[in-house]
Amino acid sequence: MSTLRELKTRIGSVASTQKTTSAMKMISSAKMRKATQQLQRLSPYRTMVQSVISHLLVTDEHFESALIAEREVQRVALVVFGSDDGLCGAFNINIFKQLLATIDSVRKQYGDHVQVTVVPVGRKLTKAVSKIAGDDLRMLKNEHLNTRSTHEELHDFTDDLKTRFLEGEFDRVEVLYVRFKSPSRQVFSRDQLLPVSYQALAESVDARAANSPCLFEPDAATIFDSVLPLHIRAMMQDVFTQSAASEQAARVMAMQTASDNAKELLDSLNLEYNKLRQQSITTELLDILGGQVER
Repeated sequence: MSTLRELKTRIGSVASTQKTTSAMKMISSAKMRKATQQLQRLSPYRTMVQSVISHLLVTDEHFESALIAEREVQRVALVVFGSDDGLCGAFNINIFKQLLATIDSVRKQYGDHVQVTVVPVGRKLTKAVSKIAGDDLRMLKNEHLNTRSTHEELHDFTDDLKTRFLEGEFDRVEVLYVRFKSPSRQVFSRDQLLPVSYQALAESVDARAANSPCLFEPDAATIFDSVLPLHIRAMMQDVFTQSAASEQAARVMAMQTASDNAKELLDSLNLEYNKLRQQSITTELLDILGGQVER
């Protein structure tokens, strides 16, 4: 009977675990929907900024800005987005592996002399990066931004990166994150934040802009200088929200897997419990019948 009691205790524990993982899956699903809705709300703003840039680029103006100026790359900053919390499967592990591959790629592209600075966002990646930081790899601690930060904190973080770029602390700034495709599919992405790629801007020009000319006041160059920082902010906001949605999607899948495993284990334990219980009842009946025969 002690075995039956132990099995009953284990069944209760596994059943409790299954309820917990199911609840966490529901919470993560709600957070994922919130993040995807945030992406949809950002879409009109990004579209408007891109529309203004498209109208500017179809003119005959030649634009110059410190934010698009290419220079010899000696210092590269890699801003990598992860999570603050665990229980999201291999989400942070995969990002860290991709970060290491990106560091190798940067050194192959610009030479071993290039100074690489990693700016981790998220407690998990901050802890991982701190273990590999040293003389040949610098880590810039981020004290003000995490996965729960507000838009204002994110804008301050973006403006700080822009200032460091303009002051020459960084010659190139890239963002590493996981882009949300669907609840079951997320893709690691590596985008150039600074300097803003003029070629990428030109390739994203809306063809309809050429058919709807605009008048620019005070002038196109001034407006271009004003729109570029907005473009950088919009890009960083998109990256931040994509990463948040991907994190929750990874957590939903992890909790689903944990719940399925718990259910499978629970079914197995119930089957074993029922077999032992049936065996115990059969043994007792045999003992009773054996006693009657002896009489």
